[in-house]
Amino acid sequence: METLESLKYPIGQFECPNPITDKDVKAWIDVLNRFPSRLNALVKPLTDFQLDTEYRPEGWTIRQLVHHIADSHHHSYTRFKWSLTEDTPVIKAYNQDNWSNLEDAINAPVSMSLLHIEAVHKRLVYLLKSLSETDLNKSFIHPETNKVVPLKENIGIYAWHSNHHFAHIVKALERKGWIKM
Repeated sequence: METLESLKYPIGQFECPNPITDKDVKAWIDVLNRFPSRLNALVKPLTDFQLDTEYRPEGWTIRQLVHHIADSHHHSYTRFKWSLTEDTPVIKAYNQDNWSNLEDAINAPVSMSLLHIEAVHKRLVYLLKSLSETDLNKSFIHPETNKVVPLKENIGIYAWHSNHHFAHIVKALERKGWIKM
């Protein structure tokens, strides 16, 4: 039986290896590189009814989730740029629940966010592949936790975030009997 925790974290929570190796970073960049096409293949065939289905009880709809991914990964890309151009900046947090309850997240076609995710990931992967070890060790401070987040860890967080939400959608579609993986 699925618990609320397993519905929230179908692949578990992010666990950062210590130390983070070059192999980890390359694998995470590969996840980020492949994610837009994987998400497109999963989501494009869905009907509006399927897109407007909650991915878990008391969760967002699949449509809101796709728009959330676009918002979140856009923020992440900006955080990478700030960290590369400023000295350990305190980043701006945002209320993802409020963002996901705006009109565009509730009703806009997912095609807009799928295109946005593809563009952001192309730029992000291009940037990440160019980073030196010094760059990868640059960091930002998250204001909600006051945690210093090195860029190489943030690569892992967003690779996990991609797989995490992909799994949300897959599990929701499986529970409804709409796909078998």
